[in-house]
Amino acid sequence: GTAAITAHARIGKATYDRQHVEIRYTHIPVEVLQPPARLKAVDLKLATRGRRIGYLPGAGDSVAECLAQMGYSVTNLTGADLTPERLKEFDAIVVGIRAFNVRKDLAPNLPALFAYVEAGGNVVEQYNRPERSGMDKLAPFELRLSQERVTDEQAPVKFLAPDHPVLNTPNKITSADFDGWIQERGVYFPNQWDDHFTAILACNDPGESPKAGGLLVARYGKGYFVYTGLAFFRQLPDGVPGAYRLFANLVSLGK
Repeated sequence: GTAAITAHARIGKATYDRQHVEIRYTHIPVEVLQPPARLKAVDLKLATRGRRIGYLPGAGDSVAECLAQMGYSVTNLTGADLTPERLKEFDAIVVGIRAFNVRKDLAPNLPALFAYVEAGGNVVEQYNRPERSGMDKLAPFELRLSQERVTDEQAPVKFLAPDHPVLNTPNKITSADFDGWIQERGVYFPNQWDDHFTAILACNDPGESPKAGGLLVARYGKGYFVYTGLAFFRQLPDGVPGAYRLFANLVSLGK
């Protein structure tokens, strides 16, 4: 379940219960927000496998911090870290959102990342924008990104491969794990992929055809390569229990 924890400060006869948040960018006036001083606590049944995760930050997200809250030891990596000797230290490598859109040090080192998978590693690559990826090969197999997305955060989710490990190990994923998602199901789903990929889920906005590219998993050599456009970067910081359970399964593949 979830609970809200609020903070109150009493000074004299006055009680204060607001945060003070400043938004400062050069291209807009300063904005000051004073939302309630509240945090969300989550209590959930969560199983994990593996211990060490390498994280390749992208355009900015809190997924690495959320993995640390799940009990993982997380190390931020540079392109220069993508060597066989360095990568073998990790149980999984996670690529941050839009990493290929904003970083130039990843593309030259992708062969080492794919070799890590082939030798038994596990890579989870989060979404990139198709028109700004700057490269054609984001995965060891053919994968073409698109503008497809599912903006209804309550869109029903169909399990296309219910027996796949990613839906069963170490957490049994059910439709309830997609309750309480915020803002969207996912963005920039691939719409073409090699037969080595297995499409795990399908969902769609009202009146549209099902989109099956939100979570794709492929065996490559002895390891796993995952591409996902699901909006974990929104769900994990918001404390959505099912998103934690599913992401734990992604980084636990092969363990």
